[in-house]
Amino acid sequence: MSELKNDRFLRALNREPVDVTPVWMMRQAGRYLPEYRETRATAGDFMSLCKNADFACEVTIQPLERFPLDAAILFSDILTVPDAMGLGLYFETGEGPKFKKAVRTEQDVAALPLPNVSSDLDYVMNAVKTIRAELNGRVPLIGFSGSPWTLATYMVEGGSTKDFRHIKRMMYETPEVMHALLDKLAVTVTAYLNEQIRSGAQAVQVFDTWGGVLSGPCYREFSLKYMQQIVDGLIREHDGRKVPVILFTKNGGQWLEAIADTGTDALGLDWTTNIDEARARVGGKVAIQGNMDPCVLYAGPERIRAEVEDILQRFGNNPGHVFNLGHGIHQYVDPENAKVFVEAVHELSAKYHA
Repeated sequence: MSELKNDRFLRALNREPVDVTPVWMMRQAGRYLPEYRETRATAGDFMSLCKNADFACEVTIQPLERFPLDAAILFSDILTVPDAMGLGLYFETGEGPKFKKAVRTEQDVAALPLPNVSSDLDYVMNAVKTIRAELNGRVPLIGFSGSPWTLATYMVEGGSTKDFRHIKRMMYETPEVMHALLDKLAVTVTAYLNEQIRSGAQAVQVFDTWGGVLSGPCYREFSLKYMQQIVDGLIREHDGRKVPVILFTKNGGQWLEAIADTGTDALGLDWTTNIDEARARVGGKVAIQGNMDPCVLYAGPERIRAEVEDILQRFGNNPGHVFNLGHGIHQYVDPENAKVFVEAVHELSAKYHA
């Protein structure tokens, strides 16, 4: 593999000095880019896009051609894991992901196979290898997975949900069944991320999108416990370089200390917690990634730059900041506003690294 020409993202995750604050965007390869929409139309549908290494590589690289981003993130979906467990993932237009089979009973959980990630998810590994080769050391490549709790919510509900009715009933009524499912998922996610690392991912992120719907005790028991299991089982060095791990719980600002205690290298922060307060609580232990409200990108350039400056000023002249949005970029954002954002991070952060 070629040497990295730009490693400031990895350096920041390791809380090492950088010249400017690195920046990338969750969902940076996505529907807000017209070129992405064209490639997806050519592929035919979303899963065909994910399963074709050349298409997945093309859309991963597209935002790097527009913006001076400091990392690429594998183009895939968190639900590839439950799909590999035989649940039959499909997408209804305008309704989001759905599964042909939901997991509701002890028997359903027992029947779930543990996938062989190198063969059952070989299309993901092929994409990682293809993207790494195409990047040729330009920036690091991030691999990712959903957290066990987040994956379980889709599997038990049978798709997207607003009330979490089935999974919370399982959690409270038959916690032993819930734990059996989460353990299977933690084992699979650990193997999945490790295979991504072996295939060329240089950092990995766990997306705990739905951890924030839990009470404090339930978060620790049903979400954080299994992310801890993953962190403990990950390959942390590959190709002579440390492989940092980022944990991101949306609406998880009240649990930052507990997340930092897992041994993760960095924690992702949404926009509901001030970054200066987060840094004061955990900044000596981990790097922090975040945390601009994605909706700021609907505003004009001056407002975007002001928000970037405010977050940089709050973080201050301290190591370990990766600038990002507090969640994924929205599909209706003007790409020119995303460009203003990325360029502003580099321009305005230089003084904090002098």
